[in-house]
Amino acid sequence: MARTASKRGKDETKAAEKKVKATDKPVGGARGGITAPVTSSPGLAEIVGKDDLPRSEVVKKVWEYIKKHDLQDEKDKRNINADAKLEKIFGKKQASMFEMNKHLSAHLSAVKA
Repeated sequence: MARTASKRGKDETKAAEKKVKATDKPVGGARGGITAPVTSSPGLAEIVGKDDLPRSEVVKKVWEYIKKHDLQDEKDKRNINADAKLEKIFGKKQASMFEMNKHLSAHLSAVKA
């Protein structure tokens, strides 16, 4: 049976943490970039949860939130109409899906070892 993406991510995170403890060196390779766990700001944590997640999972959870609360603009689906929680993240009432990652990155920080 194939592992889910979240299970694979958790397994890779555990292996990376084990390697860091054994060598006292930061881990590189497969857990860098978009797959590296990040910490969310308190405002973003209201939407995605308080757990450290890879950036790709954060974006996925934000999209789930947008679709669940029907926040895409009716006339132009590329635009997101922010509710109170998303307005804290975007800093404005409406943002395009293309600028969403720019706004999210301001609310994410690398996990400190």
